[in-house]
Amino acid sequence: MAVRAHAAARHQTFSDATGRASSTRLDRWALERIRKTVAAAPLHFRLWDGFESPSQAGPPVATIIFKNRRALFSWVWDPDLNFGEAYMFGAVDIHGDLLRMLEVTYESLGGKPRPWWLTPSSNDLSIAKENVHRHYDLGNEFYRLWLDRELVYTCAYFPTSDRSLDEAQLAKMDLVCRKLHLSRGDRVLEAGCGWGSLALFMATRYGVKVTAMNVSAEQIAWARRRAAAAGLDGQVTFIEDDYRNARGRYDAFVSVGMLEHVGLADFHTLGETIGRCLETRGRGLLHFIGRNQPMLLNPWIRKRIFPGAYPPTLREVFERVLEPRGFSVLDVENLRLHYALTLEHWRRRFDRASDQVREMFDDAFVRAWRLYLAGSEAAFSTGMMQLFQVVFAPGTNNAIPWTRVER
Repeated sequence: MAVRAHAAARHQTFSDATGRASSTRLDRWALERIRKTVAAAPLHFRLWDGFESPSQAGPPVATIIFKNRRALFSWVWDPDLNFGEAYMFGAVDIHGDLLRMLEVTYESLGGKPRPWWLTPSSNDLSIAKENVHRHYDLGNEFYRLWLDRELVYTCAYFPTSDRSLDEAQLAKMDLVCRKLHLSRGDRVLEAGCGWGSLALFMATRYGVKVTAMNVSAEQIAWARRRAAAAGLDGQVTFIEDDYRNARGRYDAFVSVGMLEHVGLADFHTLGETIGRCLETRGRGLLHFIGRNQPMLLNPWIRKRIFPGAYPPTLREVFERVLEPRGFSVLDVENLRLHYALTLEHWRRRFDRASDQVREMFDDAFVRAWRLYLAGSEAAFSTGMMQLFQVVFAPGTNNAIPWTRVER
């Protein structure tokens, strides 16, 4: 599996012992430098020999413990990458609330704009397939442990905050269908269909015909079995292929949770695909993780969890996907706090299943995914990440909604 690749070597590297040796003046200088980078965060720091640097911003929400010198200096060198690496392999421990630790750290650091020379490269067909394989083909049984019963791995919609995750995912799928104004007999193209839940929901609840595409072999196989069991294999066609190869004409286009995996350099290709496939009286919806300002995804997340991913700003989507094809934006909604609550559900479910996950993979995998889920929740709760739903249509289309969808 992706997270386990080279795990033994990395674990050995981060476990290089400083033994019980006392920390040096250089070690303490490094710790002070780290503290200054998060000066506004109420955090307590401790080195392997017990040396402590107390919080200077009020009662601490957590204590960060460096177990060896390499973990300490790796943070100084590249904190965005190496904190995750050191935590994943047990060279850094967190005593206290991991979520709150991440939230106060994000709030203290703020956002860092993306340098122009770090523009992401293209995710061509082979790279896109490999990226998906490394994350989504970890095994259906793994995801069944902590997702909802429909296996929906995207932001849910909570009409009220006390709804269950299962109810909120069904509400999200229904919200998407209502925003698209689906009617019986419509032809729908779904790009990046996951385990097929939305495609099957659209066909069952709204009577549409769906062509759903995905490059994950495991997810497509699962979706096809579900369609056959529900008697919908004549109404929903699941295709194991990249969105770029979509053919035919459709009344609606929908993509939920795929755009952030397309890559900025290939946004124009996505726009061309939609323009080629969408009828002149059609409509479309993009549901994606985004940013308020251009920023690369955290390098540790890109390395260990989502290779090739990039969360765009609205401007980047408008300029590169929609405007070149003459699409009109009809509605924009930000469901940021809904994603924070979705991730809270996922994180708690994952923690309850952590022993089973550890048996399937290893402890480094469990720590990595715990950090990823908590870090993602913190990113949405603090406004570092956004969740956008954008409804659009060809600019000449007058068969568009007269009013916004009622909640």
